[in-house]
Amino acid sequence: MVHILGIKLNDGQRARFALTEFYGVGHHVAHRLCARFQIHDQAKVGELTPFQITSLASFLSSPQTAPPLPKFPLATRYYVPPPPSTPLQKLQEEFREKKAERDAEKAKQAAKIGIQKLPPRDPLNNLKIESELKREIRDNIMHHRSIGTWRGRRHGMGLPVRGQRTRTNAKTAKKLNHMGRFNT
Repeated sequence: MVHILGIKLNDGQRARFALTEFYGVGHHVAHRLCARFQIHDQAKVGELTPFQITSLASFLSSPQTAPPLPKFPLATRYYVPPPPSTPLQKLQEEFREKKAERDAEKAKQAAKIGIQKLPPRDPLNNLKIESELKREIRDNIMHHRSIGTWRGRRHGMGLPVRGQRTRTNAKTAKKLNHMGRFNT
């Protein structure tokens, strides 16, 4: 068993599906998290390295403070890799030079058009899970109740909120739409 932020993740379960145990993490977000931390789709929780577990736990505890992902360029169609005997320092130096040339060219084109370069948007940066997400949902419901909207009244009465019928089939709404829903 691996414990991340108080949630038990089963060792035999695939990491991609185990991450959905967190409230607010679905399959799509779990896939993005696995890609971010270089976790293979078929990897099980028990096979994760300690570094992957600690980096995942630190990211999930505060995604806003995580460093941005490095952006690596893709190879062109006609790329020929250098021979294996080429030293790593030489490859890194060539990479930095080409990157500086590309950045200068892009900046020149953007200045010509008048576009400011925006930093790349990370979709996981605004991730809210567990108690933070529950608090936001509870606050939204309380806001609707306090301003007296139709949705707020329906939440207060424990009835369906999105226009469903109430003559029959309102059992789920009556079970879920009451004040104690997110008091955990």
